[in-house]
Amino acid sequence: MFLKIWLNYIMGYVNIKVESYFLERFLNICISKKIFLWNVKRKKSTILYANISIKDYKRLKEIAKRTKSKVKIESKRGLPFILYKYRKRKIFMAFSIVILIGLIATSNFIWNIEVKSDTEINKEEIIELLNQNGLKIGTNKNKIDTDLIINKIRLQRDDIAWIGINMKGTNAIIEIKEADKAPEIIDENEYCNIVSNKNGSITKINVQNGTAVVNVGDIVKEGDLLVSGYMEGKYTGIRYVHSNADIEAKVWYSEKEKFYLNQNIQVSTGNSEKKYSINIGNFKINLFKDISKFENYNTTSENKKLKLFSNFYLPIEITKITNNEYNNENKTYTKDELTEIATEELEAKLEEEIENKENIVNKQVNVYENEGYIEVEVIYEVLENIGYEDKIVF
Repeated sequence: MFLKIWLNYIMGYVNIKVESYFLERFLNICISKKIFLWNVKRKKSTILYANISIKDYKRLKEIAKRTKSKVKIESKRGLPFILYKYRKRKIFMAFSIVILIGLIATSNFIWNIEVKSDTEINKEEIIELLNQNGLKIGTNKNKIDTDLIINKIRLQRDDIAWIGINMKGTNAIIEIKEADKAPEIIDENEYCNIVSNKNGSITKINVQNGTAVVNVGDIVKEGDLLVSGYMEGKYTGIRYVHSNADIEAKVWYSEKEKFYLNQNIQVSTGNSEKKYSINIGNFKINLFKDISKFENYNTTSENKKLKLFSNFYLPIEITKITNNEYNNENKTYTKDELTEIATEELEAKLEEEIENKENIVNKQVNVYENEGYIEVEVIYEVLENIGYEDKIVF
């Protein structure tokens, strides 16, 4: 389909408007006669817009008559119409031909890699693996052996069950499915204890193998023994085992910091300036002066690859740099205002450490007032599985 669209751009095409009470019949006849329509957009129940080649447009007269449809050209597009429009501008025409030749040449290369995955597999790691195995930006599509790359990555990554590589235009679309984790094989002859890896209060302990040395309600510290790797029977005596248990505890996370009542803060003025640069491969062209007109500002940048169609990327990237101006101002907070700000900041830090926020069962905020500042402490109580295997060495 992409090749058809590209050829139609070279040969010229038109955007048409079709008005009819029998649009479905109109489309079905076009399909049966192998008339290629693309970018079909329906507006209301009786109007649609579509692109069609000049050659196929001439065949619509009979179909329009049969389906009582009104067909109108909305716009003319493609290379022939552009050249005709600028036929008297020889330099422009020559430049256009050079661009066209360049586009045809670049269409043989990969200019974008798109990784589609709903898994936890890091996309940057996949792109790095692709680069190592021969699929990278700027690679000639004819020199890419997708089967070989897929097999190599499958051998390198046990967590990937399936990987597909689909070349569309100048875009390489990578789809990944994660492999199910293999069940952990326990070596019963490898004797071990279970030791706490966190500070907490035991809320549940279910021992499948070994001897529990703590009970529900006990406070434990990191490194404390939770389950001993031996069992004692009346007739068997003491025998060592590979400990196995599910242990849950309330674990405490805390953050404590000073916050001054009088602070120098950044206040946005609402003014901003945008600057652009063009990256062509490793070559960069700045379209702005390096010096900003603002004395104080924060900078953000956004990169966007240019493309002609959905999957026809160009080896050109536009970088937009935005400078947002601010003024430095002194602000004096009340204790309540600062407590609220400090609590939100500390909560955000704590939540970065906690994997499952749904397991937070309690939050405590302590505020200690001092001259000129306050100390704020936020404590989260979280239900977590704790403990790790510690091999018994004789």
